[in-house]
Amino acid sequence: MEHHPFTWVSAIPGLNMLPGHIATSLLITVVLIFLAYRAKRQMEAAPDPNIPDDSLSLRNMAELLVEGVSGMAEGILGHRARRYVPLYGCFFLFILAANLSGLVPGFLPPTSNFNVTLALGILSFTAYNFFAFREQGLAYLKHFVGPIWWLGFLMVPLELIDNFVRPFSLGLRLFGNMTGDHVVLEIFTDLTKVVVPVVFYGLGAFVSLVQAFVFTLLSLVYVSLAVAHDEHH
Repeated sequence: MEHHPFTWVSAIPGLNMLPGHIATSLLITVVLIFLAYRAKRQMEAAPDPNIPDDSLSLRNMAELLVEGVSGMAEGILGHRARRYVPLYGCFFLFILAANLSGLVPGFLPPTSNFNVTLALGILSFTAYNFFAFREQGLAYLKHFVGPIWWLGFLMVPLELIDNFVRPFSLGLRLFGNMTGDHVVLEIFTDLTKVVVPVVFYGLGAFVSLVQAFVFTLLSLVYVSLAVAHDEHH
């Protein structure tokens, strides 16, 4: 008989009727929305929004997140970056929270399920194509032909393959890394019980951060390639 490990979401009425990765994703989403609301309230209640709180608070953490994602986006997209920060900030925050949830006993990280990571990859794919058509209109299709029009019969299939592979590569990279990290953590926790697992918890937290960063970074690079015009800077 197949053994199913206990998870907290299986004990929550309503959520226990959903597949574990979907239930955990919904729970993480609700928690993130609540934390964002609390951070917004703290910012509104501040005497001067330009002065950070003296101690660590949700507001300070939210500002650090926005500044970090904004800096990453500006480094790739330049002055156009601000309009993309809300979406890709959500990417980073959700993936980071989903990854870190695997370090909490009784939770399985949604990002160790390929359905979740592929859905994130497809959303990233849909987003950069939407932004490209919004920015350039039908002229975006020239991107698939390449700079030399009479080589279009070669470039179009290559560009199509390159673009349609991207959501799968994003999903597989995130899925593979988080699944491997979770398996390693489980193995060493079962073998050693104390002390040694602490090292792998620290490594797991680092991997969770790096994978959220890599997914967001690559998604922003795809946006940069899609919305770029013909001129060279």
